[in-house]
Amino acid sequence: MSFPTDFIIFGPNDIDLQRSPLRQSIQADTYVLGAFNPGLARLPNGNLLIMIRVAEALRQPIVSTQIHNIRWDPERGYVLDAYELNEVNAADPRKFQILDYPFRVMALTSLSWLLPVELNEDGTEVRDIHYDKIIAPQRSYQEYGVEDARITKVGDTYYMTTCSVSAERHCTTLYTSTDGLKYDLQGIVLDHQNKDMVLFEGKINDKFYALTRPLGDLYFAYAPDSPYLPGPAIHLSESPDALHWKPVDEPFLRARKASSSTSKIGGGTQPILTDKGWLLLYHGVERHGVVGIYSTFWALLDANNPARIIRLEDQSPILSARPDLLEHLKDQMYVTDVVFTTGLVDAGDYYVVASGEADLACRITHVPKEVFA
Repeated sequence: MSFPTDFIIFGPNDIDLQRSPLRQSIQADTYVLGAFNPGLARLPNGNLLIMIRVAEALRQPIVSTQIHNIRWDPERGYVLDAYELNEVNAADPRKFQILDYPFRVMALTSLSWLLPVELNEDGTEVRDIHYDKIIAPQRSYQEYGVEDARITKVGDTYYMTTCSVSAERHCTTLYTSTDGLKYDLQGIVLDHQNKDMVLFEGKINDKFYALTRPLGDLYFAYAPDSPYLPGPAIHLSESPDALHWKPVDEPFLRARKASSSTSKIGGGTQPILTDKGWLLLYHGVERHGVVGIYSTFWALLDANNPARIIRLEDQSPILSARPDLLEHLKDQMYVTDVVFTTGLVDAGDYYVVASGEADLACRITHVPKEVFA
């Protein structure tokens, strides 16, 4: 499906690395591996905010016989750790596996931080880059970075979930804001690996609800005649205060054998309430190559009982990867066939949809509301 307004709004070349938080303590040569997966919200002044994940990477992680990762230390700031090449698997330039363990242990050659960028009302122009409000590691559980913001406004408060990465744990953290620009860390809300937690934009029966997607290295098989496939799926959780979460017992959105998302699915945008129910966009992955093909699908949920799926469109994606949009960045691409949708805002006759394109740049799409009729 194609739309007349569909373009790249921000990419790695738009970032001034002299204003990166890493410059506080390391002077190693770095570059922007990706500026992508933007959370999206409307600010009180009517403009839009995209909260961009900036993956800042070492240009030369390998020096002589050693490979290096970037890590934030509470005492020393940003540091480089060195490992002997014969002790790691460095086949992926973005990370490497340390071999001397009975389980997978990884280190990253990049570190992610969040950059707030203000757009105009329809998301077609950049108005301001708020380097003074960068979100960077500040607790030990964020030593390898802060990733993939999702922003939801409930009442007068903006709630932003992020993935915090460390040797301690791979967890979900919550930030809050009253103006949509300056965020305060509230701490860990999910104490396990969960890549796609996003709050509903409004309470249901006086409770907060959220999409979650717990991850693991082991999944159990469904019955052979089941319509569902094992693997990462979207779950529901509820909370009295957005800090303490209880998973909903019933299963929710799962990959189906009859769909085109046969590898895995995960939450995308914050669910927003429409006159037909809660509208959410999510990503589904088709098996192909090493990474797979990431596309965007959608669902409608009952307004009063979000566990009840009214409509599920998991056959034909509404957004697919657009490599043509990245022609000006083709020399910097390292993955293809990936669109990762992360934000949704009502703009009258259409929705503004924010996505990460090819783990490299930020894409804005105007989707007419009749698409969801």
